[in-house]
Amino acid sequence: MSALVIDKVWKEYADNIVLEDVSIEIESRAFVALVGPSGCGKSTFLRMLLGQENPTRGTILMDGTPLPREPGADRGVVFQRYSVFPHLSVLGNVLIGKEMGKATVTGRLFGTARKAAIDEARILIDEVGLSHALHQYPAQLSGGMQQRLALAQALIMKPKVLLLDEPFGALDPGIRAEIHTLMRRLWHENAMTVVMVTHDMREAFTLATRVVAFESRRDRSEEKLRYGATITRDLPLWPPRIAGQPAPFRPDRDDPATTGQ
Repeated sequence: MSALVIDKVWKEYADNIVLEDVSIEIESRAFVALVGPSGCGKSTFLRMLLGQENPTRGTILMDGTPLPREPGADRGVVFQRYSVFPHLSVLGNVLIGKEMGKATVTGRLFGTARKAAIDEARILIDEVGLSHALHQYPAQLSGGMQQRLALAQALIMKPKVLLLDEPFGALDPGIRAEIHTLMRRLWHENAMTVVMVTHDMREAFTLATRVVAFESRRDRSEEKLRYGATITRDLPLWPPRIAGQPAPFRPDRDDPATTGQ
């Protein structure tokens, strides 16, 4: 399970209030897109879910238990800028999470444990379409390939919650469409909840089961530091998308008679 309950959360930096009175329940295996103007606290909210930031007030629960106040293997993350290790190959980048998680002293696995981890990493690398680049390094990969690698790197730890901070914003439109297709498939095939920050409304409505808008209710310049942003819209998409089930048929997009195919 991977349900999240955010209850009356505030985030303040000295006299600067970034988020105020944020409350939302995110059901297990949902795909939630966070939208809103730049600087409204979406990425701050994501960092609180990751454990990089702690709420000033309020509580965050995962499956009824207080969220740990530091990042952990139960939460994976992919950022907009490619968060892979340049000195490691594709295989090494995916394998490192397993090695650091299970071999905390040496940082390496040996024997049958290493072979099992390599086999698991190879399967995931194949799933994201990088089996041909197994021994290449990030500098040899395109931007889209590096984001595929970042997804594999996050998913190898089987997180309950996957956090995406504008992960596809730097990609060309054609590559972004390919990554969207991959992301939908990975969400369907893995038992995880996804929370994604994006400025692309089309991306939000293409991928998510819910679109949640953050904004400040007060926009006077003299009030910007005194009042933070909060959730002003929470839109469940219809017909609903359910992880693990095929997407609903949409005549405007899927019918050859209307698409000219």
